[in-house]
Amino acid sequence: MNFESAAIFGHYISKEYAKDIFRLLQTYHNVSASEAASRLNLHVKTVQDFLEAMASLHIVMKEEVYEKKRPYFRYSLTEEKISLEIDLGLLKSDVSHKERLSVKVREKQNARVRFITARYGQFISSVVIWIGEGRDGKERKINLTEPQGRFMFNLPFPSARPKTIGAIMESAGIEAIHECEIFDIVNLLTDLKVIECDP
Repeated sequence: MNFESAAIFGHYISKEYAKDIFRLLQTYHNVSASEAASRLNLHVKTVQDFLEAMASLHIVMKEEVYEKKRPYFRYSLTEEKISLEIDLGLLKSDVSHKERLSVKVREKQNARVRFITARYGQFISSVVIWIGEGRDGKERKINLTEPQGRFMFNLPFPSARPKTIGAIMESAGIEAIHECEIFDIVNLLTDLKVIECDP
């Protein structure tokens, strides 16, 4: 099951009526949304949404039938057991680490950002960004891990020549094991226009 499907399943399985609907599907050969809603004293739209979600995940099969020339769906259970397995490795970027390490970065000019230095210096503990304009603007504070803080402490100023992510990590003494979290904060701060890449 991919992450999106698992999210749908998790959303519906957490409903207080989920167990009752599954029990009904287990008891009856097939059932319509209105029949299930009536039996469980639920709104028909609530049951319909649940059954449609389960059908999209192939946990329930729906079959169109006709009654007095009026079509509607009947639902039946197709799975006796549901196993949830999510491959979180698929969430990794498909860009190689070598390519990412060669990306040149520096602080963006006029980024409207405040860097808060840790008490003992040598790394940034958090980044505070002003987002929006005038009265509608608000601050967003992002707390950094120590490796991220050391990376940001060594990030070239807007007026300086950009450096590769790999070179900054090396000068900051950041081990390769922390590459992913460095890439993550670079991506986030690039989206928030605090860092510019390959200027």
